[in-house]
Amino acid sequence: MQIVWEFIVREESVEEFQAAYGPQGSWVKLFERAEGFLGTVLLRSDQAQNKFLTIDRWKDVASYKNFRQIFAAEYAELDAQLDKLTISETRIGAFEELD
Repeated sequence: MQIVWEFIVREESVEEFQAAYGPQGSWVKLFERAEGFLGTVLLRSDQAQNKFLTIDRWKDVASYKNFRQIFAAEYAELDAQLDKLTISETRIGAFEELD
């Protein structure tokens, strides 16, 4: 399962956002504590330097749901801490990879 998010980032916060949301960032460090996390991809728009997508890869829906339950407090804390970096954050959806 892959979860896709779209972010519009404050121009003065682009570097900090990339550090926090990239493959070595704060979110990945939290996700890596959970069983079933497979990695994160950070994509930047070629038309807007402050528009990004993240793709969080999980073994399956159950792994993600288990993570959200076990790490709910840490997730909320990190989300609140990094909220100042963005203008908007939109969950595009969860997608299953086809064979």
